[in-house]
Amino acid sequence: MTTLVDTDILVAIATNDPRWAHWSLHQLDAAAIRGSVLINAVVYYEFSIAYARIEEVDRVLVEAGLELTEIPRSALFLAGKVFQRYRALGGSRTGVLPEFLYRRPCCRRAVYAARTRSPVLQDLFFRNCADCA
Repeated sequence: MTTLVDTDILVAIATNDPRWAHWSLHQLDAAAIRGSVLINAVVYYEFSIAYARIEEVDRVLVEAGLELTEIPRSALFLAGKVFQRYRALGGSRTGVLPEFLYRRPCCRRAVYAARTRSPVLQDLFFRNCADCA
């Protein structure tokens, strides 16, 4: 299985967050045992904010065994649909949230699983998935 890692996992590890670092490191290690561990362009730009130089970011990601991958068109399409649902449920943001640019791990067509610790995003992302029915 291939796992797409969300920025919050990486930030918790990089900053040694007292609440989330241990859990995040465990999730990252478990994902690496199961297969490839990826980030996409959204995770890259969010994570890179903490660094002064691109070489630093790239070094950290290589040392962590993370691979940068493109966002599949199907994931971009699903992001639009999830954003549509978010707005219909009263969400106030006017642009697609970066967190929506992950494919659902429950879908049979999904290429990778997303790792995030946000229960709100997990609920919105996985609710009423036709492939899970």
